[in-house]
Amino acid sequence: MNSTLDRFVGGKQGAIGLAILAALILVVFPLLLDAFRLNMVGKYLTYAFVAVGLVLCWGYGGILSLGQGIFFGLGGYCMAMFLKLEASDPESTKIQSTPGIPDFMDWNQITELPWFWEPFNSFGFTLLAVIAVPVILALVIGVAMFKRRVGDVYFSIVTQAIALILTVLIIGQQGLTGGVNGITDLKTLMGWDIRSDEAKLILYFVNAFLLLGCILIGKFILTSKLGRLLMAMRDKEERVRFCGYDVAAFKIFVFCVGAAFAAIGGAMFTLQVGFMSPSFVGIVPSIEMVIFCAVGGRLSLLGAVYGALLVNFGKTYFSETLPELWLFLMGGLFIAVVMYFPNGLAGLWHSHGQKWLGRLQAKLRKPTPPAPLPRNDKRDDGESKPLAAAEPSKLETSV
Repeated sequence: MNSTLDRFVGGKQGAIGLAILAALILVVFPLLLDAFRLNMVGKYLTYAFVAVGLVLCWGYGGILSLGQGIFFGLGGYCMAMFLKLEASDPESTKIQSTPGIPDFMDWNQITELPWFWEPFNSFGFTLLAVIAVPVILALVIGVAMFKRRVGDVYFSIVTQAIALILTVLIIGQQGLTGGVNGITDLKTLMGWDIRSDEAKLILYFVNAFLLLGCILIGKFILTSKLGRLLMAMRDKEERVRFCGYDVAAFKIFVFCVGAAFAAIGGAMFTLQVGFMSPSFVGIVPSIEMVIFCAVGGRLSLLGAVYGALLVNFGKTYFSETLPELWLFLMGGLFIAVVMYFPNGLAGLWHSHGQKWLGRLQAKLRKPTPPAPLPRNDKRDDGESKPLAAAEPSKLETSV
């Protein structure tokens, strides 16, 4: 039982932390927030998928990817393609020149559905593609980079370049992808209206359970032998290679896992928000996703979730009150994290929070004061004798 607890939740302390997070997102938020704010929290949680994947890649694997928006966007686009095809039935698009195809294709004089859109008429294929397409791309990037021992800042620059290329490609192929506007006007999922408050509440809980499942998978990886190898590769990669391990294979694996987590988040984002655009694929959103992980703590799966919630809450609040200063605040936050608390919120908790908790527990367990010494002792004849004359054994016992 203890070994299972250690493998899946990281021991007793990990189980407590996971239970607190689950109670917060499954009980507290739904009870305290209205439908609009709860849907916003659900959107924040979709970014937490990316942050959790970055903990595995960056925090433990030493792979700083500045292009996780690629996989987030691909997962979201795969889901959006299915939803758009469902919303583009011949009855709903009968006013178009070519009924039965998405509206943006009709606006761009495309007269038939492109071949790569056809499989997305199947919901089963869509669910498979949400994971498979980003993972295959991550596999290609990983093999091309890690097999040639390209890492550190060079890998980060390459992922940024790929994010920019994919953004330009999506915008340039407006007739096939919706261009700069993305894929919008998504209404139903298998005939179920996803725009209603009831649907958004259900999707919020689906999103929350999927996130908790990804956290459990991440904890299982980190508590296994693979997790120890990842930390060893991060600190002393050459020593691990000299011990006979295929470092590139381990890096490719964890990079693909991070891509799969980001893709799930992107698909859930599309379902909850109702659209997907290239603005979530490029360099800026990818760097923001790294900030979510850094603020929460790049060595803590749970901290990454709190970081995503905190930064996005701040983004919403300050963009509403101080919209012209928000980008400066985001940049200042990232600089402060790097300079003053490089391990994020989780690092602050481990360095200070546990000390405060220990002091509080010590005060709560403060021993009861000793019983007061007797003022006098009666003699057999009824007279009292001074305290100094009391038997030494009684004094030692009372002290």
